[in-house]
Amino acid sequence: MRALLALEDGFTLTGTSFTGPGESNGEVIFNTGMTGYQEVLTDPSYAGQMVCMTYPHIGNYGINAEDMESRRVFVEGFIVKECCKTPSNWRATMSLPDYLTQNGIMGIEGVDTRALTRHLRLHGAKRGIISTEDVTPEELAQRAKAAPLMEGSNLADAVTLPEPYVWTGAATAPARIVDGAYDWPGPGPRVVVFDFGVKWNILRLLTEQGFDLLVVPSSYTAAQVAALRPDAIFLSNGPGDPAALTATIAELKLLTDAYPVAGICLGHQLLGHALGGRTFKLKFGHHGCNHPVKDLTDGHIEISSQNHGFCVDIDSLSDVQLTHVNLNDRTLEGFAHKTRPIIAIQYHPEASPGPHDSRNFFNRFRTMVREATGR
Repeated sequence: MRALLALEDGFTLTGTSFTGPGESNGEVIFNTGMTGYQEVLTDPSYAGQMVCMTYPHIGNYGINAEDMESRRVFVEGFIVKECCKTPSNWRATMSLPDYLTQNGIMGIEGVDTRALTRHLRLHGAKRGIISTEDVTPEELAQRAKAAPLMEGSNLADAVTLPEPYVWTGAATAPARIVDGAYDWPGPGPRVVVFDFGVKWNILRLLTEQGFDLLVVPSSYTAAQVAALRPDAIFLSNGPGDPAALTATIAELKLLTDAYPVAGICLGHQLLGHALGGRTFKLKFGHHGCNHPVKDLTDGHIEISSQNHGFCVDIDSLSDVQLTHVNLNDRTLEGFAHKTRPIIAIQYHPEASPGPHDSRNFFNRFRTMVREATGR
């Protein structure tokens, strides 16, 4: 089935839908990972976006239940050079086309993904639309212009679960909150995780550190958190513009005064705002599994997994130590507060997909909590 991809600036490519008829819009970005498409699809940080995979052959190993990073697909559309319809992997339980169709997500193949990636690098991420309707490229580009801008979009509140929950090791389960209080089940340090679009591998790795976890919605206030009696706070990844979460930033200002706090990706950006900084939109973002980051505390170089379109402005922060910098464009990738137990990194130490170079961030968080609380 013929499908058109049109960007807001008039750039248009023709391809074929491998998920049937339909139409979808969102911010078009590119991901440089050679593998890990299932984790990309189920990463809530991609909400509101259509993802172009730069590797030419996607879908080879199918879909399986173990590689999910959340409860469902969150991308708005999926753009590939060639989609494999018949996967070859003993773990596969479904093909990529069947999975996207089941989740109601548009998929397009046969487009020149190299040309699209080059266009996005030169001109920046653009609003776009995929359609199988009989419409001219000019009309489709005009409709792309009507799609919401990523700047100013609060998407974290759209992807968070509405009630607190616990991580069972393979899935989530509702938490029993009575009169605002929670009966923590284990002896480990108690950590409240804010779900701005949390990836499940973050919860897995926090659990491996011995933490007792309670995951709360993005709307939770500092007063509600205090009633839970935690030892520390963890801020997850998520989609959208951090500056749009004004109510959350106000609550985080209170929490950073009272608890050890760590943040990843959107959590890193929100901490930047809570500490008086600001964020800006990157031209085309960082999306992939091969981004070099330098740890300024010891000179170590990590190959990292990344997915973000906004960045904390280094010059806007005070009272913090810069701990990590991106070696591709010198943007901020991590900081630690000089006097308070607060650490944050922009990239994804939990990877999934990607290398494991950065998993020591969870060890650092565990050490920080032990030193701050004695637990």
